[in-house]
Amino acid sequence: MKRFMAMLNRNKNKDPPPTKLLDLAGQLCQDLQNSSPSLEKLVGAMMECKHKTYFLTNIHIVRACIFVHIHNGQYDTACRLLEYCKAEEKEELVQLWHEIHYRRVMEKQHMDYLTPLQKFRCRKRNPPPVSLCPEGLKNRNYSDAVRQQLHRFAAEVTTNPNKKQREVLARDMNLQPTQVYNWFANYRRRQKS
Repeated sequence: MKRFMAMLNRNKNKDPPPTKLLDLAGQLCQDLQNSSPSLEKLVGAMMECKHKTYFLTNIHIVRACIFVHIHNGQYDTACRLLEYCKAEEKEELVQLWHEIHYRRVMEKQHMDYLTPLQKFRCRKRNPPPVSLCPEGLKNRNYSDAVRQQLHRFAAEVTTNPNKKQREVLARDMNLQPTQVYNWFANYRRRQKS
């Protein structure tokens, strides 16, 4: 930690900062992840530095900053940090986004954990920003053409296709056989009700 602080002070006017400094910061964030006071001091030093945008390209540093902000109840600050960080690991950033909102809900409702349904509702109410998901969230619904083909098969052939039929349907529609199996199981359930 002392070595990092000395290196940070020596290089405070260099733009961009040396990669050695950024690598050391990332390594320290990993090493100190279970030491809250030291991690808080490290994050504070990096966030007060004029080079903080460079630090926020490292996923370990981003994770540490989010941890500190969540620990201090600074959920909005954590969200803003995620929106503007430049780390490449977009899927992990989206997970961190959801984790911030889960923690906020748990604190608000004085709970220790959320059920899968509560997490689902939380994700729906708080979708990640475009900066984290430039192509948008993955839609789990099938296209109209695929749905029409599945409905047609259910109406004309059977609502309970065997393994061979499911494999052929999956290959024709570029799906996995388990996806076809689940679609028909859900279709039969919907028909009963």
